[in-house]
Amino acid sequence: MEVLKIAAFSDGDAGGNPAGVVIGDALPDAAAMQRIAADVGFSETAFAAPHGTGWRVRYFSPESEVPFCGHATIALGAALVRQFGDGVFPLTLNQASITVEGFRDGANVAAALQSPPTSSKPAPPRLVAEALELFGYTPADLDPAIPPALIHGGADHLVLALGTREALAAMAYEIKAGQTLMRREGLVTILLAFAETPRLFHTRNPFASGGVYEDPATGAATAAFAGYLRDIGWAHGGAIEIVQGEDMGMRSRLRADIPPAAGSSIKVSGTARMMDQA
Repeated sequence: MEVLKIAAFSDGDAGGNPAGVVIGDALPDAAAMQRIAADVGFSETAFAAPHGTGWRVRYFSPESEVPFCGHATIALGAALVRQFGDGVFPLTLNQASITVEGFRDGANVAAALQSPPTSSKPAPPRLVAEALELFGYTPADLDPAIPPALIHGGADHLVLALGTREALAAMAYEIKAGQTLMRREGLVTILLAFAETPRLFHTRNPFASGGVYEDPATGAATAAFAGYLRDIGWAHGGAIEIVQGEDMGMRSRLRADIPPAAGSSIKVSGTARMMDQA
C-alpha cells in the first residue's frame, strides 16, 4: 500500500505540515488505518476511496480518528491532482460533505478546501481557567478583543487569543495534562492566536488529543477561527492570512476566505509540496 507524504500549507518550497495520504479502491478497516497512521507518525493521515462521484475520506492521528483535518485534506487534494489532474473533488467525511480543489502550481500544488459549516459559543470560565493554567498564562495575557470561545468548523477547538507575540512564542505545556483536558472536553486542538493586524494572525495549535505536541499548520482550526471572527464582527475584510509553525521551525502559510453568511463554509487554501514516499 502506497503512502504519499505531502507537506500541506507550505511556505514556498519549505515548511508546511506533513500528512500521509493513502488512496485505494476501498478503505481499510479502522484498526488497519489506525496502525498505518501510527506507523507514518504524522499528526494525521488521510484515507480515501471512490464513493459515488467523489471520495469517502477518513482521518487518523497516531492515536485516534478525527472527524476532519484541514491540512490532510489539502494534502489529499494535492495527491488527487497528481493522479487525476486539476479539478474539484467531492469528499464525504464521517460527519459532513465538503470539497477540495487542486491545481498544479509549478513543482507544487495549490489546493483549497471548503470547510463544513462553522459555529462558535463563549467558552465556559472553568475551561478557560484550566486552559490558561495548562499553558502557564494568566487572564492578563489574553486579547480582550477576541474573547475565549469554543469554535467549530468540522472539528471542535478552544481558541485563546493572546495580546502579544511574545506570549505566543512562550507557549509550553505538559502533553499528558493537555491530552487529559482536550479528550475530556472533546477538543481536537487548542488554538492560540495573536493578531498582528486585523487580517494577519500568528497561531499555534497544541494537538495533545491526538498524541501530538503541536501542529505546524491546522486547516480545520483555521476554518473554525475564521468563522468565529465573522461571528464576533471582526473587521477581517473578507479574508485572513495565518502564519503557523514558525516557533517550531516549520513556517506555514494559510489563507481563509470568509463569506458574509453566518455559519457558512470557509474556504481555506494554501500550497502543498511532495515529500519522500513510503
